[in-house]
Amino acid sequence: MKICLFGQFPPHVGGVSSHVYLLSQELLDRGDEVWVLTYPHPLMKDTDGIMVQSAWAPSIKGLRGLFFSISSFFKLIQMVRSHKLDMIHAHYILPPGLIAVLAGKIMGIRTAVTVHGSDLFILAHKPILRQIIRWVLDKADYIMVVSAALERKVKQLGISPHKIYLTPNAVDMQRFSPHNQAPDDVPLDPQKTTLLFVGNLVPQKGVKYLLEAKKILDNDLETEGAGSDLELLIVGDGPLKKELKRQVQEYDIENVAFLGERRDVELIMPSADLFILPSISEGFPITILESLASGVPVVATRVGGVVEIESESVVRLVEPGQPEALARAIKEMVQSKSSKEVVRKTGKIASKYAHIKIPY
Repeated sequence: MKICLFGQFPPHVGGVSSHVYLLSQELLDRGDEVWVLTYPHPLMKDTDGIMVQSAWAPSIKGLRGLFFSISSFFKLIQMVRSHKLDMIHAHYILPPGLIAVLAGKIMGIRTAVTVHGSDLFILAHKPILRQIIRWVLDKADYIMVVSAALERKVKQLGISPHKIYLTPNAVDMQRFSPHNQAPDDVPLDPQKTTLLFVGNLVPQKGVKYLLEAKKILDNDLETEGAGSDLELLIVGDGPLKKELKRQVQEYDIENVAFLGERRDVELIMPSADLFILPSISEGFPITILESLASGVPVVATRVGGVVEIESESVVRLVEPGQPEALARAIKEMVQSKSSKEVVRKTGKIASKYAHIKIPY
């Protein structure tokens, strides 16, 4: 089968990009031919037998998305014609899913849409977008969801359950390993317990609550006369970066390092003692799987598909938006850790997600 995957793809970073890359490898392994249409990036290139293309969009905030939507629609049609594609598989409902369904209907080929999380949990709250989302999902031939929570949401829109498939995120067990060594430019203090966050700095990731929890923990340690022996590494970029840095300065939160966007997260993760994901909304976060594959336990919030990975000993969950509960869980996990046992348990959980299920 000749398939075009449409959406985020390396060198773009993030959960969707990782998911699409792993899916492309699964498709190649079973003998399919794979093309990718993704967003513009200066480092974009064909990789691992996958032909990667992009559609034009200007680097102008507010116009980039509109122009990409238009140009990618025509690019998709051109790719279907020139490569005689059998299917378009879009990742994220808007705009990739909408564009894929329109192009698929015009060209008479099947379309699949994977729902990743915020495209349904957040965008569907807006009445106009909700109607477009329902139309896209109704017209797609296959709908993949990365969590049972998303499956329920799709069914609530009135979509036929017969074309909905639960396909959880997967993790590259070879790339993410407890044996990886951190790069020299990562500021690690061997005398401190290292907390790690990886993700986009956007409101739904709840990083402000993590910073509040870090301040609570520092105050507790100071009361106990231990000083601040916790360091927090924040990997990622986004519109809230300046605001979060200001929060660190205003509240004098010690030992917080913003590392920016990184493409070597797999080298950083094993050096952490605890991975924290304080989101207020999630689909099925691949960063939790990457952390577990790296031998690092997790404290996260009870949202979306996160509850499907819960394991009291290595994945501790708290309610979202509650920094006191988050601080308490972090403290308990740090105090109860046992390295060899943790690595064994985290690896066992992660290995369950080593492959992506493909329904077509």
